[in-house]
Amino acid sequence: MTELGLTLILLLALFFLLGTGVWVAFALMAVGMLGMAMFSGAPLGDVLATTIWGASNSWALAALPLFIWMGEILFRSRLSKDMFTGLSPWMSRMPGKLLHVNIIGCGIFAAVSGSSAATAATIGKLSIPELAKRNYPERMVIGTLAGSATLGLLIPPSIILIVYGVATEQSIASLFVAGIVPGILLILLFVGFIMVWSVFNRDRLPEERTRYSLREKIYASRSLIPVVLLIIGVMGSIYTGIASPTDAAAVGVVLALIMSWSTGSLNWQTFMDGLMGATKTSCMIAFILAGAAFLTIAMGFTGIPRMLASWIGDMNLSNMQLLFALTIFFVVLGCFLDGISVVVLTTSVIMPMVEQAGIDPLWFGIYIVIVVEMSQITPPVGFNLFVLQSLTGRNILQVAKAALPFFLLMFVALAAIVWMPGLVTYLPNNM
Repeated sequence: MTELGLTLILLLALFFLLGTGVWVAFALMAVGMLGMAMFSGAPLGDVLATTIWGASNSWALAALPLFIWMGEILFRSRLSKDMFTGLSPWMSRMPGKLLHVNIIGCGIFAAVSGSSAATAATIGKLSIPELAKRNYPERMVIGTLAGSATLGLLIPPSIILIVYGVATEQSIASLFVAGIVPGILLILLFVGFIMVWSVFNRDRLPEERTRYSLREKIYASRSLIPVVLLIIGVMGSIYTGIASPTDAAAVGVVLALIMSWSTGSLNWQTFMDGLMGATKTSCMIAFILAGAAFLTIAMGFTGIPRMLASWIGDMNLSNMQLLFALTIFFVVLGCFLDGISVVVLTTSVIMPMVEQAGIDPLWFGIYIVIVVEMSQITPPVGFNLFVLQSLTGRNILQVAKAALPFFLLMFVALAAIVWMPGLVTYLPNNM
């Protein structure tokens, strides 16, 4: 049977299982078992047991539940309210006014939560009522939140970058550093778009009657001190080499608990809610990673990745053509699966092609995260769309329409890092 036939059988089996509602981890394991049973004589039980244990017994993976817990603690604290209070005076006179609070607020929260959905929910719960009360256009409020919340996937500490690093054996610290410039680039693109839009739509923006002196702006900024200290504590300890990403995650949890306690947000109920939320999310991701690790090993036994890489190589695609095809593939796949599932599902098959094409795996990690960001705001299964739908009560297509300009801006950012790979690789190669 040809490599295309082998791949088609396993892909059909995977999509059948996912379509019938089977958990992603079980679907991955089942397809791996099918592949090994049909196309390999290796001992299935032994390979399954050792692979799942090896995938779970990873020190780098310990950073994952800690960063998730840190995000859960902050989600239940006064952080978002304090950020709105601290940012509003500075944004009120800019073109676009308080719409920028969504963008900058999401960027800041992304730097301490690592989660796209948590960023959308936390910032959205506060800003949507506040901006609606001030008569800001709902479509732009939803759009800025939908686009900016995806920064949680890219700006470190990013949960999906940890998953990619573990799945592909890349340095998590290097991936974190590589995500900084593209994250800032996206923020600048979003801010620039709002400024340009506001110039042509002045009549749709309310007049901000409150004027703040410089002294009042600085005084209001004191609300940002806790979150700035948290970012410095977590990311500074990584970039200075004092702590590994896992150690820094533990530092972040301690600082988040202290900050939440100091603001009066921490009690036994919020502590247990955060702990249980982090446990459920971490178990789900670890389970998917274990299933993906087994599928990767199984694919190695079947020889499919090697055959596919050879097949792609025989097509003589240029790097640009390969990346364009992969972009379409990832966006379509992201319409039906969450970002983490997309990453762990595809790395076993895609990485041999990428390495054969001579593409830097570190650069490719940032590329794939930006593409997954794009899929987070595409129907029918864009997670950020679901979050904003629940917050606004609008249907999914209205939310997706509001997010469309930001989807296109992400495509611009993607083109920028393809054209100038140094945007991704310069910092990790020079630190």
